[in-house]
Amino acid sequence: MNTNKSLVIIIILIGLMISPALMGQDFKRQYRSAREFFDNKNYGLAMEAFKPLIVYDKDNSFLEHSSFFYALSAYHQKFPAVAKDMLTQIKQLYPDWNQMPEVNYWMAKIYFDQRQYFQAMQMLGEYPALNQQKNVLEMKEHYLKEIEDVEVLRMMWEEHPEDVVVAKLLAKAISKQPFLDQDAQLIDSLITKFNFDRTEFEASLKPVNVYKEEYVVSLLFPFLAKSLEPTTSTKVNQSILDLYLGIKMAVDTLKTQGINIDLRSYDTERSSAATNALLEMEELKSSDLIVGPLFQNQTKLVQDFSINNKINMISPVSNNTEFIGPNPFALLLQPSNETIGIRSAEWIAANIPNRNCMVFYGEAAKDTVTAASFLKRAKELELNVVLADKVSRENSVSIFNKLATPVEYDEFKNPIEFELKVDSIGSVFIASDDPILYTKVISGVDTRGDSVIIVGGESLLNNAAANFDTYERLHITMAAPTFTRLSSPNYKRFRKEFIRKHGVMPTENSKIGYELMWFVGHNLKSYGVYFQEGLKEKSLIPGYLFKGYDFSEGQSNQFVPFVHFIDGEIEFAESPPRPIK
Repeated sequence: MNTNKSLVIIIILIGLMISPALMGQDFKRQYRSAREFFDNKNYGLAMEAFKPLIVYDKDNSFLEHSSFFYALSAYHQKFPAVAKDMLTQIKQLYPDWNQMPEVNYWMAKIYFDQRQYFQAMQMLGEYPALNQQKNVLEMKEHYLKEIEDVEVLRMMWEEHPEDVVVAKLLAKAISKQPFLDQDAQLIDSLITKFNFDRTEFEASLKPVNVYKEEYVVSLLFPFLAKSLEPTTSTKVNQSILDLYLGIKMAVDTLKTQGINIDLRSYDTERSSAATNALLEMEELKSSDLIVGPLFQNQTKLVQDFSINNKINMISPVSNNTEFIGPNPFALLLQPSNETIGIRSAEWIAANIPNRNCMVFYGEAAKDTVTAASFLKRAKELELNVVLADKVSRENSVSIFNKLATPVEYDEFKNPIEFELKVDSIGSVFIASDDPILYTKVISGVDTRGDSVIIVGGESLLNNAAANFDTYERLHITMAAPTFTRLSSPNYKRFRKEFIRKHGVMPTENSKIGYELMWFVGHNLKSYGVYFQEGLKEKSLIPGYLFKGYDFSEGQSNQFVPFVHFIDGEIEFAESPPRPIK
């Protein structure tokens, strides 16, 4: 009995000693079998074979590898969620595994498949050496080239500024867009930093500037030619015809100066359909400059044409930056509504000691834009806006009430103090062309009799009922980009020639048309087809009839002159207002 019992014990001990070895061989055999399924692309069978091996066992030396190939089998079986969960588990349980970069590679691939580009890049970024591998570079280019939004690529580049694939795709994406100066500078820096082939990008960055003996300028105006009658009476679109007469006369003047303009006129008929038909004409693509359109519903059509064909377009009359939109080839001859608001705040801050001001604006969209720009700049300049009020025409009496509601009278019943105390504010800015609004402001300030200065737009000059003596007495100041001194030699020459040719006095639109063509003609001669590049180098360019232009910081004229009355004459307000006597 003792002998048998001893034998059993020996057998058990031998079994315990050889069991780990036997188990290890079993794990190895299972792993080889599972890998054979995987290598033969039998991914379903591979998943089943790897499944027992991913359960923790201290004797299983194939745990990490089995988990990894189980995840890859799931991926190839189109179970990305299962694969991602398993790879995530590997990262959490075995962070020191020597094949962790490979885990991150497949995590990145799953994220790329799901278009979670930033997460994918984060996975690759955890192991910088990965980004040097050819297969990783190819994977990134394959997936990231799907991104069409330049701003998404720009954000990615900001997060990964050393990534050559992201940098190149960003440069390519930008080069396919209309050029902007800051983008051109970015592409140039990327080309230099990563030693890219410059020829891949240069053709798309900027159109090649061209100097010509004759420039083609196309007018897209609502001439309404079909409705015109050969009479001397005022036409329904007389303002458009006046604009055209000024442009045409300037073309003749330029020719005597050796500047040749081929002026072509197209009738948009105030119709989007008619405008679209014009843009389909092949001859319009030979334009060096398009003037117009003059109606907002046609702007987008011409913008697209301008961008696609890299042809400059300019508006002679608009202050609306929607004319420019995303188009680097668009220009406004006039200052934008935003610029007028900004420059008005700057003029008040520089010239009126009392920094308290009020703002009134109307219901028109441009009034809101002008007022908002004024308020933003006023805050930056530390002006104290005590009131900013949007006023309807029906409620315009509220302006007078806020400015001139009396609370104290003298012995003759004349108001001497108001709810808004005398000299408590230094200025009132009117962000509107509505004569009802600025009439109420003028009436209120006049009633107060204090030192308030009114600042508004040059439309105040066009009010038939305006009393210019009051304007001078109140030192009313106006932003006036199209103001021309009647006594200026240039205006006298223009007026004389216009009367000689057409037998009538030139209108405001005739003056604007002449100025536009004079300005673009001389700049085409000086700087070529893309003359805006030359304009950026000049801080102030004198006009012929108008005061001047500044395109150094934008696509609209940044220069806004101000005028007021002195001794019965309108003069440029280049010095602070004189003290009220």
